[in-house]
Amino acid sequence: MSAIRLLVLGAVRQHGRAHGYQVRNDLEYWGAHEWSSAKPGSIYHALKQMAKQGLLLAHEIAPSTAGGPPRTEYEITGRGTEEFFALLRSSLTSYDQSVDVLSAGIGFIVDLERAEAVALLRERVAAIEGWRAAVTEHYTPSEGPEVLGHIGEIMNMWVHSADAGAEWTRGLIARVEAGAYTFAGEGEPFVGVLSEGQENPYATGVPDAGDTH
Repeated sequence: MSAIRLLVLGAVRQHGRAHGYQVRNDLEYWGAHEWSSAKPGSIYHALKQMAKQGLLLAHEIAPSTAGGPPRTEYEITGRGTEEFFALLRSSLTSYDQSVDVLSAGIGFIVDLERAEAVALLRERVAAIEGWRAAVTEHYTPSEGPEVLGHIGEIMNMWVHSADAGAEWTRGLIARVEAGAYTFAGEGEPFVGVLSEGQENPYATGVPDAGDTH
């Protein structure tokens, strides 16, 4: 699973309708260009591909009276919304998701109802615990990783990473159950997108050909 599809679909959905540069600006505002593959080229490519796949609807917008090229604005479709929630749920439950996919999922977790978010996170903890039990039984010597030479440190690292992931997830579950954040159906959500013309303090400032399309 690629984080870019979830990120782009989610950004468009939050705006309702957005052109490519707005999506890029949002993702840079979230720092996604640092922790995922959400670079300008991949963002604009994803927008065009998902429009072809029927997940986004492309609207050609005439240039303003001030001049400049026309822009394409994107709107999420019913199929796109289904895909967004499928990707979101998968990102939160799979124990072996890459960190960028999990990060994207956490970025949109409040689009779910609170009870479902907790249930999905509990699935993730259970999956991590199941994986850990299997690998420690077969691959991790009780005497320590040194028994397998330096190769033993590979599984040692993965087990420690799994333990840290489970601990963090349990902490998030506790915070959500205690009432943290505003989830779907609970009122006005936290606004994580920039309005048109709002300055982005985290923008890379690196121009791309897709910025004007």
